Amino acid sequence: MAKLVVFQRSQPFAPSHRASALPSSLSEFNGARFSIPVQNKRKALQQKMGLQVTASSAKKILIMGGTRFIGVFLSRLLVKEGHQVTLFTRGKAPVTQQLPGESDQDYAAFSSKILHLKGDRKDFDFVKSSLSAEGYDVVYDINGREAVEVEPILDALPKLEQFIYCSSAGVYLKSDLLPHFETDAVDPKSRHKGKLETESLLESKGVNWTSIRPVYIYGPLNYNPVEEWFFHRLKAGRPIPVPSSGLQITQLGHVKDLAKAFIAVLGNEKASKQVYNISGEKYVTFDGLARACAKAGGFPEPEIVHYDPKAFDFGKKKAFPFRDQHFFASVEKAKTELGWKPEFGLVEGLADSYGLDFGRGTYRKEADFSTDDMILGNFVPVAPSVSV
Repeated sequence: MAKLVVFQRSQPFAPSHRASALPSSLSEFNGARFSIPVQNKRKALQQKMGLQVTASSAKKILIMGGTRFIGVFLSRLLVKEGHQVTLFTRGKAPVTQQLPGESDQDYAAFSSKILHLKGDRKDFDFVKSSLSAEGYDVVYDINGREAVEVEPILDALPKLEQFIYCSSAGVYLKSDLLPHFETDAVDPKSRHKGKLETESLLESKGVNWTSIRPVYIYGPLNYNPVEEWFFHRLKAGRPIPVPSSGLQITQLGHVKDLAKAFIAVLGNEKASKQVYNISGEKYVTFDGLARACAKAGGFPEPEIVHYDPKAFDFGKKKAFPFRDQHFFASVEKAKTELGWKPEFGLVEGLADSYGLDFGRGTYRKEADFSTDDMILGNFVPVAPSVSV
């Protein structure tokens, strides 16, 4: 039988880079914006959405992953609602960490209740034996990429009540008609084809499943260089190189709003065997995003340099953190069926990310301006059209 370990106090948030003395507003997950008790919020949501999971029906929940980004915020919400939460990880990172702005009391209450199951999800025999021995009511799969990684979980848990999957809006087939809706054609050759195959597997197995398709995710602890890419350049006082016209339209969703969407589908009959796009309500151009990051971090209006990306050979390096195309999706289905609504506007959300992360001197990757220098040192005028 796999061994479950209850983690008491772990290490507080330990940034890999020295934190600055900049003050920061508290995260809404442990600050003033949580003034209404979570259980009361849940009851209101139940009346609004017909949720079957109540405060008195705590679930035994397994999160595949959970020590990075999305899972960090999701696990806190689940624990606050009284569920028993186990994180399945390889044990290479601390199971819990104190978040910036999180009080010692809140962190202690959270970390004392988290369970950990150490293992490699690609060790299918271990997955089957350990999960079947423990038994779980609900599985949140945050880091699954391939269907073959999910099948052993389903085999091990024949009485599973719900499988909630983190997919991606990147599965949609490129189209001239936007925004993307959940019923749009998908691309079986996309780099996210493994997530598509997982959704198909879930449907074929007849389990009660829900799939969440985020667009670009941002927020504190983001391990993808989304807002961080802009913040590095703004802090250094450098121009911001933006491909083509800068009028390409994209979409970002805050990680805390995403975590709440994952909560909204839990036990919700309307979410059974459904797919939901999750992101912010508004769309933004690349240029607009650069200006929003500057405003959020308290920087001056940025100098934006447009360039023709086809005129440069960047090798394996990525010169810009977004696809050079229009890419955004409708979140109306989630709003209508789940009663979910993003609480963060773009500038407000970027300010939350900056204040709780980059503004404290913490980030995931060191600044790399090598592609910027190529662009600025050999400037080629922007291409006249936007890739769609």
